Amino acid sequence: MSDVVERTLSALPGLLAARPGTGPGGAGGPGRVSASSRLGSLIRSITALTSKHEEEKLIQQELTSLKATVSAPTTTLRLMKECMVRLIYCEMLGYESSFGYIHAIKLAQQGNLLEKRVGYLAVSLFLHENHELLLLLVNTVVKDLQSTNLVEVSMALTVVSQIFPREMIPAVLPLIEDKLQHSKEIIRRKAVQALYKFYLIAPNQVQHIHDKFRKALCDRDAGVMAASLHIYLQMIKENSSGYKDLTGSFVTILKQVVGGKLSADFNYHSVPAPWLQIQLLRILGLLGKDDPRTSELMYDVLDESLRRAEINHNITYAILFECVQTVYTIYPKSELLEKAAKCIGKFVLSPKINLKYLGSQSGSSAPDDNN
Repeated sequence: MSDVVERTLSALPGLLAARPGTGPGGAGGPGRVSASSRLGSLIRSITALTSKHEEEKLIQQELTSLKATVSAPTTTLRLMKECMVRLIYCEMLGYESSFGYIHAIKLAQQGNLLEKRVGYLAVSLFLHENHELLLLLVNTVVKDLQSTNLVEVSMALTVVSQIFPREMIPAVLPLIEDKLQHSKEIIRRKAVQALYKFYLIAPNQVQHIHDKFRKALCDRDAGVMAASLHIYLQMIKENSSGYKDLTGSFVTILKQVVGGKLSADFNYHSVPAPWLQIQLLRILGLLGKDDPRTSELMYDVLDESLRRAEINHNITYAILFECVQTVYTIYPKSELLEKAAKCIGKFVLSPKINLKYLGSQSGSSAPDDNN
């Protein structure tokens, strides 16, 4: 849930921005209050309260007012959008606003781009993938996936990758497969994320498109390639033997990442794509376990990863930890085991408690001398 809340908070400023001409004296008419003013007033009122009882009373008053507004036949889509934002805030505080769920779906179905965006956002926060109302959104998602408007397609793919009824996957699967060939990398990436969601909830329904996953792994855009790694990590956990032939591809990608060949946009504290490195290391560990031939393909890149992760930062410690875990998981090589042991020693001797813990965790994974 935390990532959904984070996306919501980052989206709210743009959604609440008053349009030119609104407010006192503007096109909205004298005394008209903008959506940001209403929400801001609500937030300020809540933060000024001194007890939970007062908060509950204020929120119930707000919800009563919102229920009357969204139920009124004269309520415009623009006003409905403003109400949805306030309902989102009430739900984030833990107060149910189920009366607004159907209106969130209608807003996603009928609104312009900005209103549709708020509607989709509200739906993704209000409903779960087994909610009965979600079926009402399927036709809208299908229509938006077929749209020539890039923003509509993007919004539809986003909501599909978050919540979508399992039984309706066949209705959108061909459309999402088609988006893997889209000219825009953001659409291809979101399509991969949607297919990953489908794989998690209904793996049998995406078995026939594994070849397209391989194309995504080799996509010219690093973001699309990175998205495909989520799928491969899951599939390799379940059946590593079926993907041994891709070891060379994963090794090549890791070499490029460690060598800083990706865009600087992927860097974090000057470390090249650290989360991508961690995922690739986990994949290599699964592929190389008890397999001398496969393990031999990754010895050099593991050595390079250990050597380059020298910046004193938490993220490099995470990379080193995963690298040590991978070295201990694959078929052993004495030189790598020695370097991994030195890393563990640095962790254990560190004055930082977290690093000591990493050292103890890594040490417990070390292979026996007899192996």
